[in-house]
Parts: sequence; structure tokens; C-alpha cells
Amino acid sequence: QVQLVESGGGLVQPGGSLRLSCAASGTIFRANAMGWYRQGPGNQRDLVAAITRSGVTNYTDSVKGRFTISRDNAKNSVYLQMNSLKPEDSAVYYCNGNFATWSSGTRDYWGQGTQVTVSS
Repeated sequence: QVQLVESGGGLVQPGGSLRLSCAASGTIFRANAMGWYRQGPGNQRDLVAAITRSGVTNYTDSVKGRFTISRDNAKNSVYLQMNSLKPEDSAVYYCNGNFATWSSGTRDYWGQGTQVTVSS
């Protein structure tokens, strides 16, 4: 089993910044792609940004130029630096990762989510 623990959410004013962190633990053989999703009230969970093991990134259009995803393969961790935050960025942010484990093969895992609220 793999556990993903997120941190770094909170309340920030428009134009401010937050940095989300997500650390994976468990009997991980290999960490593949990792990413961040978000879900606002009444909305579906949508991809915000993703990063492959080799560092290739992908962003949804609305965050390009403002958010930066990065990872540390040695720590099985992924980060999301969020700058110039807007009220429409408010949502619960979920960490996602695809991991290979000895016991469960290769599959996706989710964190518990962290709330980001952008408001004055």
C-alpha cells in the first residue's frame, strides 16, 4: 500500500502564493507520473498539473505561467508552487501518483486533499 499525505493548503489573499507538498510512503518500488487535481464545490475533479518521472510537465491552461509543479524522486514527493492566486483557484487540491509496489502491482493512489481558499 501507498499513502499520500498533502500539506500546505490554507487561506490566502488574491495575488498571493502557496506551496503544496505531497509525500508518498509505503513499499514503493517505483514512482511514475505524479500530479495535482482540484475539485471545487459541485464540480468534478480536474487535473491541474502533472509531471512524469523524468520531469516532463503538463498544466491545465488556466494555471499556465502561475503554477509550477516539481518533484523529488528520492523522496517520492511532488510539489505545486502556486503564484498569483485567484479566487477561482479555490478548491480542494488532491495529490495523485502512479506507483509500482511489490504487493499491489502498479496503480494510482490519491491523497486526502487539502483546502485552498483564495479570498480577501
